[in-house]
Amino acid sequence: IERTSGPFRANMQKNLTIQTSSQKTPLSRSALEIKIIPMKILVAVKSIPDSSVDVKIKSDGSGIDFQGVKWIINPFDEIAVEEAVRLQEAGVVSEIVVVCIGPKAAAKELRYAMAMGADRAILVEKDGYVDPDLVSRILAAVYKRDKYDFILMGKQSIDSDANQTAQLLAARLNLPQACFASKIEIEGKSATVTREVDGGLETMRVSLPAVISADLRLNVPRYVALLGIIKAKKKPMEELSPGDLGVSSEVKIKIRKMNSAPQRSAGRRVESVAELVKSLHEDAKVI
Repeated sequence: IERTSGPFRANMQKNLTIQTSSQKTPLSRSALEIKIIPMKILVAVKSIPDSSVDVKIKSDGSGIDFQGVKWIINPFDEIAVEEAVRLQEAGVVSEIVVVCIGPKAAAKELRYAMAMGADRAILVEKDGYVDPDLVSRILAAVYKRDKYDFILMGKQSIDSDANQTAQLLAARLNLPQACFASKIEIEGKSATVTREVDGGLETMRVSLPAVISADLRLNVPRYVALLGIIKAKKKPMEELSPGDLGVSSEVKIKIRKMNSAPQRSAGRRVESVAELVKSLHEDAKVI
């Protein structure tokens, strides 16, 4: 019997019987050796500005003015947390650890992930901008500090849309990767992942541990119940710095200046294809 731990394991060992035609015979511990294989996974989440809020550029163009901006968990990472919880509910996973790299306020997004069902959290405090390279280095250090059976995260964050962290992390750890997952099946020490690719769907099998990134159609995250929010307040959260993990906070990507997108002028109707072609050629100068 694999992937069973905690109170359920104790009850199973106590009540395990063999069914015969006439009676139930309890089995002693010496008569049957139960093999327990707990599976612990690391789920990376990111705190991002709410996409429904209009963000403003600072007057000096040095970055975004986050004053009064609401922060949420990155939607793709929320899908990753939901998948981890479903695997735990199916008895495949014994422990879910969520990790976030960001300011102290990002603890709110970790509490939300624990309200969904994660067991504990790690907040690596880092103010200011972080690029995919730094994130991958920090996640690699977290993984090495306490080995996990696999790592799950969203395929990208919707604020930067870089889509680089999972791939960089897999390369740093020399682990198999299965990105853009729309279906995940765990079988022993391997995972069968259906990936969304340009030509349709691709199914691949990777050995565990591995890095898996979640795509949009993997699942629909649950609504967090009030009871889950209350329980999340009591779940453990470890706070670290990059230095605690032996990681330099240097980033490779530096933002020199930001500008607001120019306002688009109003469109106009044309009466014929000939007029459209003429306008594209003479006015827009795109053909």
